[in-house]
Amino acid sequence: MRQVATVVQARRGSSRLPDKVCMDLCGGTLLERMVERVLMAKHVGTVVVATTTDPQDDLIQTLCEQRGWNCYRGHPTDLLDRHYQAALLYGADLVVKIPSDVPLIDPAVIDLVLEHALNQTEKWDYISNLHPGTWPDGNDVEVMPIEVLKAAWTEARLPMEREHTTPFIWERPERFVLKNVVWPLGLDYSMSHRFTIDYPEDYAFIKAVYEALWPQNPTFGLQDILDLLQNNPEIFQINQHYAGVNWYRNHLNELKTISVQQTKKPTHES
Repeated sequence: MRQVATVVQARRGSSRLPDKVCMDLCGGTLLERMVERVLMAKHVGTVVVATTTDPQDDLIQTLCEQRGWNCYRGHPTDLLDRHYQAALLYGADLVVKIPSDVPLIDPAVIDLVLEHALNQTEKWDYISNLHPGTWPDGNDVEVMPIEVLKAAWTEARLPMEREHTTPFIWERPERFVLKNVVWPLGLDYSMSHRFTIDYPEDYAFIKAVYEALWPQNPTFGLQDILDLLQNNPEIFQINQHYAGVNWYRNHLNELKTISVQQTKKPTHES
């Protein structure tokens, strides 16, 4: 049996939307709702909230203690180090990366990616559902053996590689065996549907989705969200002008495997 650790990296010092992990969603923090959804998945193993040693993140540790969740505190900006150290601490040999800004992530999507990883009979080094992406942005799941994460931790030098944890791996397809889990429906909503949070409009969108679905069904899934948006286009439009905006746009000169078609800038940015 593989020892799986799912690491959710969270901090309060977001530059674009400060303290977004503590924003309210139906009477709990965004981080609480996010971790609750991760814990609904069957194959996530040990779930760890990896926060920083910054004093402002004492609140995250306290929240984890109150909820009985595992918490690791590490480097404020080197997320690769924080992820690797958290995985080591909890004895993982299979490591899952899920960001803390995807509170609409579907537990069934997490399980689908992990089932691909756990059932592989051929060699693989990295499995995700976002290289290239097809799912609505905000269903990000990445899986790698601890020895592959260790290679990245040991060798990665670029600030971008340290900050975003896994680019060292998926940017080297000649070295690592990469596999991708596409949306079984055959659709590609990666640039049209935005379920992640970086801007106030994202929070307004996510809050509207939660208020519409969570009180009746806290386990709502991706199809429930898509049905809601189909029937309530005004909710879909709340953050639509940010659809397709992601961190790739700031590193296109460094990223070999990402094209300009996989990212865009907000309309107010030059």
